Formats: sequence, structure tokens, C-alpha cells
Amino acid sequence: MLFSQMTLGQLELPNRLVMAPLTRLRSGKEGVPGPLVVEHYRQRASLGLIVSEGTYPSPAGRGFPGQPGLVTEEQLKGWADVTAAVHAEGGRIFAQVMHAGRVTHEDTTGGHEVVAPSAIAIDGVTRTYEGKQAFPVPRALTTEELPAIREEFVQASRNAIEAGFDGVELHSANGYLLHEFLTPAANQRDDSYGGSPENRARFVIEVAQAVVDAVGADRVGIRISPEHNVQGALELDAADVRETYGYLVDALAPLKLAYLSVLHKEPTSELVQELRTRFDGTFLLNTGFGVITTPEEAKSLVSDGHADAVVVGRPAIANPDLVRRWREGLPVNEPDAGTFYTDGAEGYTDYPAYQN
Repeated sequence: MLFSQMTLGQLELPNRLVMAPLTRLRSGKEGVPGPLVVEHYRQRASLGLIVSEGTYPSPAGRGFPGQPGLVTEEQLKGWADVTAAVHAEGGRIFAQVMHAGRVTHEDTTGGHEVVAPSAIAIDGVTRTYEGKQAFPVPRALTTEELPAIREEFVQASRNAIEAGFDGVELHSANGYLLHEFLTPAANQRDDSYGGSPENRARFVIEVAQAVVDAVGADRVGIRISPEHNVQGALELDAADVRETYGYLVDALAPLKLAYLSVLHKEPTSELVQELRTRFDGTFLLNTGFGVITTPEEAKSLVSDGHADAVVVGRPAIANPDLVRRWREGLPVNEPDAGTFYTDGAEGYTDYPAYQN
């Protein structure tokens, strides 16, 4: 089943292995994907679908040094080279659109103010162009500012399609801006975007609807990570989590998105499988963050009906030919964590394909 064809939006995928959006920081200070990035994605085109690393929709939304954007003409030209190379190899690729929200620093955004649903800082440090810095207290966005932020997602999505991507994935996971609206740990607003689960889900739903209106539902996926509890996005009240994400998914289901992608350490749990039932569409599962998914686990998730496809990260980093290796039971390369966030080809484009 894992290596069988499936439909996602208007795409026909040759297998059910999806490359996770992976932060790799190889696009320089200008956020422009270059030849090295082109080669990295080209090498992995045999995966059923590639989801790009998180791309920022505005300078204020940039989360990391070396992160690519979907804003400038140079960035779009760089991504056009990436998508052309992937398509030339027969692959399919979505762009992940990610606003970092409070998970950044002005030394990373180029002086642009750090914003979030509420003025609550993350307890910790972030890597910037000036070295490690404590997360700042963000400025709480006003209600009147939210339509402009929503439009940033819309324009970035249009830009992605213009650059040749087959679609976009909205990043509403891992503590970044859209996720910040969902979690009461980051959202303590007293307007119509805070308080109740319905209010906290409102902005995510509005962004999804606007992007669907702009580029078409079959070109839009969304990623969520309930109970992941990273980067200050704590979701410790199980009843609130179930109500919040249940409401969110119920509102997204009628949009007929290309897919819902869920990151959760217990993919067969009642919560996750209830969300699958409520979404009633193409459902992708990622079983962990920093946890290596095994081929046996991936195969069982699909064959047992828990997911339509499996999203993998570290195995795809280390094995550009992962589909062949897993299908044929071949040995795999081990990922080198020391090169995940460095510059250059080492640990990026130099992992070898299997040699007969």
C-alpha cells in the first residue's frame, strides 16, 4: 500500500511517502534558493510529494537565518528553478507558507517588529544573524491588522503557484503564528480571535478560506500539531485540545482542501483518528519530530487505514532515493544531525544514492 498510487488534489502521486517540510537554512541572508537548494530537492523527486521547508510570506514572518522567502522576485526565480528541476525528474512539490510569529527576533527579521496574537514571549533563545538571543516579547497584533497578515499568506501562495509549485501547505503547527492563535498559551486575546476554541480557530480558518479563494482548494493543504508542545505552544488540557482542533477541522472540511497533515507522536490515538474522520479527506500523518519513522511503521499506518500517506523527515534527509530503499528493503544512510542547520553541501546534497 505504501508504494501504491494515490490522488491528492488534482495530483496523482506514484507512492504514499511525503517529504516533510524540513528547515535547512541554505538560502543565505537574502532568502534566495540557489543551485544547492535546487539540487537538494531534485535529488528527492521520487518521493510521492515534496513539501518545501517553511518559506516566509513577509520579512516580519522570517524565523531563521538562511530561511528562504516567497516575497521578492529573486526568491521566486530561485524557487522556479527548484520546481522546474523537481518536475523534470517527474516529481511534485508544494511550498510550505510559514509566518514565524513570535518564534523569531528583530536581528533575524532585519529590524521588522516581532508580532504575535498576544504579548507573551517564549522562554528560551533563538539563533539570529548576531548569535543566540533571548526571544523578545512580541507586540500583540490588533484586530485591524489581521486582514493584512491574512493577505500576506494569500500573496505568498499566489507567488508559490507563479513559481511553479503544485500547491501550498499552510503551516499551522509547531508554535508558529497560525498555531499561536490556536493555543491558549500564546493567545490570551479578549476580542473575537481569543478566548473560546471557536475564537482561537477563527484566524486559521479565515486564512485557509482566503488562500483557497486565491489558488483553489485542490492546491491547498494544512499542517497541524496538536499536543506537540514545542516553542511555547503548550496544549496540556486534553478537553480543550479536542474541542479546539475538532472545531477547526469541522470548519476546514467543507473547503475540500487537498489534504490535512497531522504531526503527532501517537498517530493511532483516538484524538488523531477522530480528526481524520471529521476531516473526511486526504489525511497525512507524521509520527514525530526528531523521531525517525521506520519503514515498518509507515507501511502499517497506510495498510491499517490510519492514514492515506506518511510524512517523513530524517529518512528523506539522508536518503535521496528513500522510496527505492524502503520498497526493496535496502540499507539506508543515517542522517547527520550536526549538518542539519549548517551551510554548504555537506549533509545536504552529498548523501549517496544506493549503488548496486
